[in-house]
Order: sequence, then structure tokens, then C-alpha cells
Amino acid sequence: MRKILFGVIITLVVLFTFKYCGDKKNEQTIIKENSALIQEQLKNVSKLVVTEGHFSEVFTYENSKRVFGDLLEAEKKAIVVVNADVTVAYDLSKIEYNIDETTKTLQILSIPEEEIKISPDFEYYDIQADYLNPFKAKDYNEIKKTVRKQLMKKIEASDLKSNAQNRLLSELSKFYILTNSLGWTLEYNQTPVESLEGLNTLKL
Repeated sequence: MRKILFGVIITLVVLFTFKYCGDKKNEQTIIKENSALIQEQLKNVSKLVVTEGHFSEVFTYENSKRVFGDLLEAEKKAIVVVNADVTVAYDLSKIEYNIDETTKTLQILSIPEEEIKISPDFEYYDIQADYLNPFKAKDYNEIKKTVRKQLMKKIEASDLKSNAQNRLLSELSKFYILTNSLGWTLEYNQTPVESLEGLNTLKL
């Protein structure tokens, strides 16, 4: 009787051991699969053009210089009409991240800064130049340099960058939805993201 009881106990111990090992193996497999799915989602993200804008500006360019020992002043001027397309983009393929399978955490370590691309089209009107002070290549370069600075100021004052950031947050929300559905945690800059609304409070 004791032998039979002992045999039953041994059999149960063996069965429970196999079941426990099998469950652990399944759990590890699920973690590996989830990890691969998250990694694939990150790899599929390429450059995201988040917002575009258009600016039209009119500039007046003036330049004068003294000639013949300050006896004469030679002037030149032009009216410049600029139509510029502006694109704000985030290259999300440059996101730095770490996948911690032990804690089931997707850690976003850093997000690249936005890329601002300005594509201006210049039209010159009413160009006036003295023979002693003609328009040269450096004048056109100076105009382009000045126009770019002015456009950057207007971009900073507009809602283009904030709209771009909203689109970025919308893209990051996909990572939150994915990790949350898999029972994982999304973390940015060592701060856990506990809700979609929590994304809006992050300092990107």
C-alpha cells in the first residue's frame, strides 16, 4: 500500500514539474514573440512628415556704399517676393529605445529633434543698381540668408511646430496602445506612460 501511495506521489510530482516547466517555456515564448512584435513595429516607422505650411513675404533689399573717397554714394535696391513651403518632420527611425523583456518594458530613451525644411521661391522686382555698385552673387546670397532668418522667426511664432508635436504624440500613442494590449509598459525618459492622456504631459 505504501509503495502504491509513494508511486502516486512521485507521479504527481513529475506531472506538476513538467507542467510548471511547460508553463514557464510558454511564458518565455510569449515574451519573445511580444518583444519581436514591438521591435518590428519600431522598425516599420520611417521618417514621419508631420505638418506642412506655406509663407508668402515681401522684402525690400537696400545697399549703399561710398565711392571716390566718400564723394559719391552708390545705391542698389530690389523688391523680393518670397513664397516658401515649409515642412516639419521627425525622423522616427532615429528613435533610441531599449526592450526589457524581464520587466516587459519598452523604454524610449530619446526622440530626435524636429527637422525644419524651408523651400523658398524668390522673385525679384524693381531692381535698381548703380554702375559703381552693381548686384553681385553675394547680394543674392545675403538676401537668401536674411529671408531664411525672417522665415524661421515666423515659423517659431506660428503653430507649425506645436502641430508637428501633436502629430508626433499621436504616433507615439500607437506604441502605448500596442504595449498596453500586450501587458507591457511604455516608458519615456524613465517615466512610465500610464495613459494616452499621460503622453501629453511628457517633455519631448
